Amino acid sequence: MSKSVSLLSALLCTFIWGTTFIAQDTGMDDIGPFTFNAVRFFVGFLAILPLALLFETKKFKLEFKTGFRYFVILSFLIGLSLFLGSALQQVALLYTDVANAAFFTIFYVPMVPIIIFIFKRESLHWSVWPSVILCLIGGYLLTNFYDATVRLGDTLVILGALFWSTHIIFTGMIVKTYNLPLTLGAIQTLLVALFSFIIGLIYEEFVIENILNEIDSILYAGILSGGFAFVLQIYAQKNITPAPAAIIFSLEGVFATIAAWFLLSQILDFNNILGCLFILCGVLISQLLPLMRKINYQ
Repeated sequence: MSKSVSLLSALLCTFIWGTTFIAQDTGMDDIGPFTFNAVRFFVGFLAILPLALLFETKKFKLEFKTGFRYFVILSFLIGLSLFLGSALQQVALLYTDVANAAFFTIFYVPMVPIIIFIFKRESLHWSVWPSVILCLIGGYLLTNFYDATVRLGDTLVILGALFWSTHIIFTGMIVKTYNLPLTLGAIQTLLVALFSFIIGLIYEEFVIENILNEIDSILYAGILSGGFAFVLQIYAQKNITPAPAAIIFSLEGVFATIAAWFLLSQILDFNNILGCLFILCGVLISQLLPLMRKINYQ
């Protein structure tokens, strides 16, 4: 897979994530957050499973020659990280507004390189750090956080950003060894659905009628975001290391703002537009400067 295909996958994935923020918020009018995630990710699992069986079953024997146990461990860690990140984000939307949630969610942008540096001792290109700062400033301007009230739910979003970070890092590790994006996508969505269903049975009620009332939000968030977007993330990280990938994924805030403009008629002010430009500059720096450095070395 070429670098350009990976970049295209990352951008499409980020677009879906950004537009799904609205579905996540409106999809809890009649059901709880764990019920929403359980059904959403199970729908995503059903969407991916036939493709995984069709295109990747014959590859199992070859791929698992490198070690099946390592695949199982990383798959579980990826599924657990996705469950914790999505659950904390979904619950937080009950206690904070979308502006705060969107801003604090992109805290995974600085968390990813910091975690990699501390635990893996990997050197990072210097362009990562100004890109991180630009993305955070852009997120701040984009969400009008300065007009919002800090709520207890914001703590949940920050904690969730930590698990979004580990999800990106573990995904970056597994794609180096295994070329099974559809299988991994099916496994992680099934794990999230199972974990969410268990917690939902304890604290919430599964009422079919109420679930059907939110079917539009569930299908969009399930098939596109919970299913195919996370598979696109896996394809993207085949050629993009975790830190630059996290910077690209921060564009979800830009797409969320544009989606709110079109779908909810929310007006973009000067600060919102400036925030979009900051994030775009951060993404371009993270991609272009390492490329220029590589060309100069050649």
